[in-house]
Amino acid sequence: LSMRMKGTPRFPYNMGLGAITDEQLLYEYGKEMARECREMGIHVNFAPVLDVNSNPENPVIGYRSLGEDPQRVARLGIAYSRGLEDGGVLSVSKHFPGHGDTSVDSHKALPTVSHDQSTFDNIDLVPFKQYIDAGLSGVMVGHLSVPALDKSGTPASLSKVITTDLLQEKMNFSMLQKTKGL
Repeated sequence: LSMRMKGTPRFPYNMGLGAITDEQLLYEYGKEMARECREMGIHVNFAPVLDVNSNPENPVIGYRSLGEDPQRVARLGIAYSRGLEDGGVLSVSKHFPGHGDTSVDSHKALPTVSHDQSTFDNIDLVPFKQYIDAGLSGVMVGHLSVPALDKSGTPASLSKVITTDLLQEKMNFSMLQKTKGL
């Protein structure tokens, strides 16, 4: 909450949380965040950032990432998300298909992620695939140019190839099925 609202409790950045080895602690953090969100009337949290921090020059992800290891990012992000959702707040992972290796802030311009398909499969998509397989709620698509996934140059946020063919069909994501229980 402190990211947007003054006078609310401040927690460590994800970079610091990524050093934690106890997944239960991240789950409890998610539960506490859900409690605070609900107290404020918030029912959706646009978190966690599941981007793998693979570019130290990244101006927007850096400290917001849980780390450089895709498996660790997945485990910790899922634990946090389960805590949120068990606390009654929808989680929304971001920035699909991966914003960790850019040198441009997507809030200001259109970054290009130049990874090949293999790098996406083995690094960037890993946390998102595990989050989806865990049955969690939401995925925010990043506003990124991703030539390896959509050769047309259409930004991921507007790309049928990325949002429908990859995210929904290949990776089996459907928010409607996942939010019925909350």
